[in-house]
Amino acid sequence: MENGNRPTPEFRREAVRLALTSGRTRREIAEDLRIGLSTLTRWLSQERDAIEPSETPIDLHAELKRLRRENAVLKQERDILKKAAAFFAKEGSR
Repeated sequence: MENGNRPTPEFRREAVRLALTSGRTRREIAEDLRIGLSTLTRWLSQERDAIEPSETPIDLHAELKRLRRENAVLKQERDILKKAAAFFAKEGSR
């Protein structure tokens, strides 16, 4: 992000998502996104403050089941793409 440009809300949400889920340090993410570490920390704090404590609790069992289904579909899609890439690579070498 260059100096003088205001980040879009989508950029901010994606930065926060990366900080919360990527397993990388905040400093690494801030450097990659070319924002200040203090800016990223402030966005994370604002995100935490925006979450209402009265939100319905997540049904972890249902969420795990949904994620496993999604993971299975993604693995199938990946396998199909691998087979297609191998097929087209073989066709292209003829």
